[in-house]
Amino acid sequence: MRSLRRSERGYSLLELMLVIAFAITAMTIAVPVLTDVSDNSKLNAAAREIEREFQSARLKSVSTNRLLRVRLNCPSTGMYRTVEYVASPAVDGATNRCSTSTYPFPPADSDVMTRPNFDGPVRILPLGATVTSSILQFQPDGTAVTIVSNVVTAITTPVTITVTRKGKSKAITVNAAGKIQLQ
Repeated sequence: MRSLRRSERGYSLLELMLVIAFAITAMTIAVPVLTDVSDNSKLNAAAREIEREFQSARLKSVSTNRLLRVRLNCPSTGMYRTVEYVASPAVDGATNRCSTSTYPFPPADSDVMTRPNFDGPVRILPLGATVTSSILQFQPDGTAVTIVSNVVTAITTPVTITVTRKGKSKAITVNAAGKIQLQ
């Protein structure tokens, strides 16, 4: 009968337990870091989504020569929609302006004379992100104004929109010239 050398016997139970203990310790350290990275990624995605909606509304306003408004928290928290300004207080100030049943996307008809024609879909911020409530209007010349109580208000200092998720925030600023910047 031949005797096996130590190198041919394999690993001892003690060596195996040490490796498992090291792996568990490494995972315990890594999981919170990976969760934090995931949370930051989701917050950044939500902020980029709002910033892109502003950019899109501004470009569409310029290309179609129409006033477009981005309504945040419309119809409820964490939702937003770009709507066309139609110069009717009954329509533009309506509480159901973000209702897709009343103002569908795409519009019910394709007649350019009936308005609104450029309302976008109601969108939902991803995974529990919230945004400060505000209405920004983009003019056909690319400039921006805010809407406060259905009254157009010039932007004198840049407007800051805050996107929040799990206690962390990202800011988006919009100035009177229509420059949109994700902080």
